Amino acid sequence: MRALRRRRLLAGLTLEAGVPLALLALWWTWSTRAGLVFFPPLPDILRSFRETWLAAPASKEVLPSLGRLAVGYATAVLAGVGLGTLLGCSEAARRSADPIVQFLRGIPPPALLPFGILVFGIGDPMKVLMIALVCLWPVLLNTIDGVGGVDPTLRETSRVYGLPLGTRLAYVILPAASPQIVAGARTGLSLAIIMMVISEMVASTNGIGYSILEAQQTFRIPDMWAGILVLGVLGYLLNGLFVLLERRLLRWHRGARAREGV
Repeated sequence: MRALRRRRLLAGLTLEAGVPLALLALWWTWSTRAGLVFFPPLPDILRSFRETWLAAPASKEVLPSLGRLAVGYATAVLAGVGLGTLLGCSEAARRSADPIVQFLRGIPPPALLPFGILVFGIGDPMKVLMIALVCLWPVLLNTIDGVGGVDPTLRETSRVYGLPLGTRLAYVILPAASPQIVAGARTGLSLAIIMMVISEMVASTNGIGYSILEAQQTFRIPDMWAGILVLGVLGYLLNGLFVLLERRLLRWHRGARAREGV
């Protein structure tokens, strides 16, 4: 059994590493022979990536972007979980708020950028607000569904035993809804990166999105592709960190599913 698990693990690691490496080799070969202006050779992109983004001055562009991303994302998660728990626990509140929620979530956050620039200018508050808005809806809706879908028997049992509302929320309702909440938060993370880039491209004086747009406007094509590569690496690393956190938070859930044979 252990040997079989080792073989499966080795096969999985081979696929995870082999496919990206094969694609990189294909990209390297094609780009060096294509001779296209807007698709520079991969060695030139990697050279620009090393010189531009692995040097100390790159922190002037990366750190502001990460700061806005962190504040906006954290704000959306806290607001989404808090409001979603309130709406999920009350059928009347959920039904009364549903038309407003559905209306607001139907407005693309990039369409609110002109409003944000008028009210907040091109500073960090505007960008944080846009990131928070785009992340709020998946967290909010998943929290509402997760809290509202908690087993009624579990709710009633905790109420019969006289547990205070805060205790029921912390130890019964939120843990039971946590798989859906985490799924919404993971979706919101990818949307946060997208909105971070859009807001920096529209109105900013620094950040990764600003650097990519500036490189494009000045026809520094390898630098532009290097910035896009930075976004890919950033998304990959953030997703990896989120997966580690998810495994830690939902360890009990995986154990319960394993005991049930799911």
